Amino acid sequence: MARLYSRRKGKSGSKKPIKKVKQSWIRYTDKEIEQLVTKLAKQGFSQSKIGIALRDIYGIPDVKTLTGKNISTILKENKLISEIPEDVLNLMKRETMIHKHLEANKKDKTALRGLQLTESKIKRLVKYYKANGKLPSTWKYDREQAKLLTS
Repeated sequence: MARLYSRRKGKSGSKKPIKKVKQSWIRYTDKEIEQLVTKLAKQGFSQSKIGIALRDIYGIPDVKTLTGKNISTILKENKLISEIPEDVLNLMKRETMIHKHLEANKKDKTALRGLQLTESKIKRLVKYYKANGKLPSTWKYDREQAKLLTS
């Protein structure tokens, strides 16, 4: 998929395993993997960080092929998932950081353009999540609310 504003083609950095079969060297059962996911979530890890930790520390290449459930599904079952999706939160953090930078550097037009692009991405994602029911239809994005959530 191409990048949105850079006029370049982009490739994701990580690849999923080719075979959708449990590898012989994996020593964890389904229940143990679910317990690891809940343990990492209680420690404050986000969904993407949980996947990276499982891959790098525990040697679990793909949770869905081993358990039949996504990480988000496991977190929903244990009521550990946040009400705001992770990608929207990350964009909110970026937006607050850029806004803080612009308060100190008012003439930075490049950062102003980055702020505009980030805000439009947030609005687009919020519209998508409202249509899919992951966010309530009454949810409204506010910069002050974003500062409180991300700090």
